[in-house]
Amino acid sequence: MRYQDHTQGPVRPGGGRARSRWWAVGLAGVTGLALSTVGVAASPAADAVGRTLTAADDHSDDRGKHDDKAKYDEKAKGGEKGKYDEKAKGGEKGKHGEKGKRDDKGKGSEKKPTGIPVPCDADALIAAITLANARGGAVLDLAKDCTYLLTADIDGAGLPMIVTPITLNGDKHTTIERAAAVDQFRIFTVDVGGDLTLNKLTITGGQTDDEDGGGILVNAGGALTTNHSTITRNIASGGLNSGGGIANFGTTRINHSAVVRNTASFQGGGIYSAGLLEIVKSHIDNNTSGDNGGGIFSTNSTVTVKGGSISGNQASNGAAMFLSTSISTVTGTKITGNTASGSTGGIRASIASQLTMRHVSLADNNASGLAGGLFVSAAGEGESFATVEDSVIKNNVTSLIGGGIFNGGQTVLRHTKVIGNQASQGGGIQNDGTISLYSTKVVENIATTDGGGIYNNGTVNLNTATGTVVIKNRPNNCVNVPGCAG
Repeated sequence: MRYQDHTQGPVRPGGGRARSRWWAVGLAGVTGLALSTVGVAASPAADAVGRTLTAADDHSDDRGKHDDKAKYDEKAKGGEKGKYDEKAKGGEKGKHGEKGKRDDKGKGSEKKPTGIPVPCDADALIAAITLANARGGAVLDLAKDCTYLLTADIDGAGLPMIVTPITLNGDKHTTIERAAAVDQFRIFTVDVGGDLTLNKLTITGGQTDDEDGGGILVNAGGALTTNHSTITRNIASGGLNSGGGIANFGTTRINHSAVVRNTASFQGGGIYSAGLLEIVKSHIDNNTSGDNGGGIFSTNSTVTVKGGSISGNQASNGAAMFLSTSISTVTGTKITGNTASGSTGGIRASIASQLTMRHVSLADNNASGLAGGLFVSAAGEGESFATVEDSVIKNNVTSLIGGGIFNGGQTVLRHTKVIGNQASQGGGIQNDGTISLYSTKVVENIATTDGGGIYNNGTVNLNTATGTVVIKNRPNNCVNVPGCAG
């Protein structure tokens, strides 16, 4: 038995427009604008604007691209570049083991911003980014407790297109937002040569009409890095590909961040990726897609997810993550509570995709069609491959077949538990391809008709000598599985 898999719509590169009208302003005029809005208040600021802005400035800010080396311990006040010894409260041993040379409570040791200060004004931010593009890049320090409210559409975005390395450092409650009553536009477009880093920022309110990337669009040849930032409540209406929070056609890295409550009318409610996507200790939660991939949609892409969660997302198919001709590795991530109105509440590996999951909890996902938890596509649709190790596939539900897993391709389970899943047929596993189980337990799954543990139309290798067991399933353990007692 084979079940048709489909992905709608062609893939197109990016959705970027021509460069902003801000580039029509002469360099001298742009410099004057920046000085009048950013640097005229005090001589130090004027000196900062006057100096050459380069990508090297990015490396001078602890909150820049290499924030992972500092481990971002938010409890370690003072922002030193040291080892953040949590036991050295109040700077008892300081950065180099010094004693008594710092404030007893660590006060006054906070590292001062090293970038160009941008006052709490949207026009000042526009001017600063325009000048940074003209001068080859910059590190910009945005204001604390500030919302930069964008009102003008600059070629599809609220801010000038990013075409050089630019780092934006936020602080407590720093937000960049599209005003509610203005024309629709996204917040950022990152174009060829652009390398945008967002530190401690919230990006919200972006909305596109028939274009990709409601919040941020990364075109081919562009790069985005978010650190301790939130991409939320952005909408991509229409577009061939969509991407409510982020549409990535270049390189995107999401570190210690949240992509939450975004919406796409087509694919990728949280993130649409046709490039390189890396997600580390982040939350892709509560996003909605009108078609495929409520949390993440990936096509012709490489996706790496480490830690964090992909939870509470909704879509027609592949509510947590939909892979199409993609390679993905997911490690130590909670994939829970996602809901598909069609097939696959959890992860759908379709059309010649490769999926590896290690130390993953795939639990409490729900689908109306095939596969409550995991779907692996069949050979006739572009055979996909999945390896699941040291993981738990638990309490996933579908009203049709394959409560925990529907496998039409080739799947290997090692040291994994398939427990408490439910379906009409194949409560734990519905196999129409080839599946091999090593040191794996299929227990306490339920089918309302047949195959409580495993229902087989293909090849099942139980490998019982490794400790694989299929027991305590209802109304039976197996159907058509050699070596498995019914």
